[in-house]
Amino acid sequence: MSDFPLTFFAALSDPTRLRALVLLAAHGELCVCRLVTALGVSQPKMSRHLAFLRDTGIVRDRRAGQWVHYRVNEDLPDWARQVLASTAAAVAGDMPYQGDLARIGNGAGGGGTVAA
Repeated sequence: MSDFPLTFFAALSDPTRLRALVLLAAHGELCVCRLVTALGVSQPKMSRHLAFLRDTGIVRDRRAGQWVHYRVNEDLPDWARQVLASTAAAVAGDMPYQGDLARIGNGAGGGGTVAA
């Protein structure tokens, strides 16, 4: 039996990671700097949470010069992608997620959603 479901839901249980995943689900790909600004957390804290998500296979990263961009792993099982998409849609109008989404706006660095 795979431990991925336990790891996946453990990742969602942390408020900072959940907020970041909601933003990634809404915008497709974002650099660490935009997540830091939207969530109002320090860069080291955000990087630590993103490293956890990357190491568990929930997100992927890519380097673009000095910037690191993150996106939801397109190879997640369908059920996990559906959970993320449903969660992001369900909480988009609630605080703090609504505020996070407003702060990040529609600028560069994103533009997709998690397909269910």
